[in-house]
Parts: sequence; C-alpha cells; structure tokens
Amino acid sequence: MSTVPWPIVRKIKGWIVLARPPFHTVGILPFALGAVMAYQETGVFPWTLWGWGTLAVVLIMLSTYLAGEYFDYEGDRISRRVNPNRFAGGSGVLPAGLLDPKGALVGSIVALVLAGVVGLIIWLGYGTGPWTLPLGIIGMIGGFFYSVPPVRWAARGVGELWIAFCYGWLPVAVAYYLPNGRLDSLIHWVSIPIAATIFNVILLNEYPDYVADQATRKRNLLVRLGLENGARLFAAAHALGWLGMIGSVAAGVPLSTLLFYAPVFLLSLGLVVAVLRGVYRHPRRLEVACGLNIAVNLGTTLAYILGFLVG
Repeated sequence: MSTVPWPIVRKIKGWIVLARPPFHTVGILPFALGAVMAYQETGVFPWTLWGWGTLAVVLIMLSTYLAGEYFDYEGDRISRRVNPNRFAGGSGVLPAGLLDPKGALVGSIVALVLAGVVGLIIWLGYGTGPWTLPLGIIGMIGGFFYSVPPVRWAARGVGELWIAFCYGWLPVAVAYYLPNGRLDSLIHWVSIPIAATIFNVILLNEYPDYVADQATRKRNLLVRLGLENGARLFAAAHALGWLGMIGSVAAGVPLSTLLFYAPVFLLSLGLVVAVLRGVYRHPRRLEVACGLNIAVNLGTTLAYILGFLVG
C-alpha cells in the first residue's frame, strides 16, 4: 500500500492553515445575507450564480490573507514571540518555516487572478449588471493592497476602514446586485452593524500585535491612537453597530431580527465593558475577547439572515 510522504502532508496542512478557512466566514456570511435579501425581493434563489459569487469572495479573501502573511512576516514573527494570540500575528506557518514565504505571495497573486476570471464568468455567463466588474475590482483592490506596498492600507491608518467597507457593505451589496441589477437602500442600513463589528474585529486583533507593529513601523489605527484611545474607539464602534441595528429595523428589516440579535447585543455590551476596563492588558483574557468579538460580528450577520428568513 502506497502512502503519501510526510513532507507533502505537512505542506498540505501548512497551506490549509495559511489559507485560514475559519476567517472566510466573515465574508461568506454577509454575501449570504445579500443573497437572502435578493431572494426576499424576487422569490428566486439562483444557486449557481450565488455559488460563483461565493467563490469570488473566497478567492479575494484568500489573496488578502496570503499577501498579509508574506508582507507581515517580520511583524508576525515578533508578535508570536512576544504576545502569542490565536487571532493575531498571522497563521504562524511562515515564521515556523513550514512553507516558503514566496509561495504565499505567488498564491496571493494566483488567487487574485482567479477571482478576476470568476468575475468575468459571472458577468458574461449570467448577464449581470454593468456594476458587476467595478464592484468586484473594488473588493480586489481593497483586499490585495491591504498589506501590499507601496499602498499598504494596513500601515496608513485607513486599513480598518477598508475592511469595514469590504466586509460590511460590499459583499451584501454585490450579492443583492447580481440577480437584481440594482441596489436597495436597506442594504446601506444592514451594512452598518456588520461594518462596525468587523472594524472592531480588526481593531481588537491589533492589540496583541501592538509591540510588533511598533517595531516594524506598521502605523495602523491602534498604533496611531494608542491603547486607551483605541479602547474608546472600540466602544464607539460597537455603539454605532447598536444604533445601526435599530435604524435598520426602523428602515424595514423584519422586527424578528431583534430577537435573534438580543444575545449578540449582550455579548457586545460585555466586550465593550471589558475593553474599557483594560482587558487588553491581560494576554489570555484578550485572546478570549478576540474570539468573542468575532462571534459578535458573525452573530450580527446571522441575526439578519434569520430575521429575513423568518420574516
């Protein structure tokens, strides 16, 4: 019986970890939300179109993550030594020497090209609207250049805003637009809590990387603001998410969404209190907070999906 050599198995596992599959959910769920909203409008759910669109979203995220692994190599190495955290400092695959760093860069470019090809398939094969490619290109630019110099949004104090846009408004809008060829004002409302919570995911995940980011001159928003001001911004962003949820229901989101959102709100409120009290000064507690913060983002999107499905 033939067996696969261990080095090959190790490389396959390395690529899987490097791709960070669990973190793709923060883009897939908002895209699913947009598809559900479109279904509520048309009564038709184009599975193949949604499948191609989801693939494009995954490829753009894959390109983003792989580019980040390559260009944040030194910072991730320092972060994992000084303040290890499962939600920061990259996957750890490249600093551990499991894969060639150049392979991550090549993989990022390949994923980006494939995303463009999928975009063309969607536009030409399904006859979607004229904004199909421009919206896709915006996502590709926002994701790829998040870490790639000389643009490198992540080091300019605007990367967090790009993430809020690309993981908040953009996937919801694109999924709704593809079968409808237009946008609805309700998209803007539902994107506010999603954008605010994913903004906070990035912001809180920057705390474990703070020392490494300073050492490598990665002047992200937290480095520019400092730890205490960053905590205040974290609280303000969550408050914006709460107000956005109320505003979206007033604008036409099913009232049942609030029922599904209730436990998410309580978790969000608890995180705000913890961060304002300085949970970031305790590495193990901070790691738990980072995980729960992602749950708030996913839970917010899921509350919308369930609210639209239940009605």
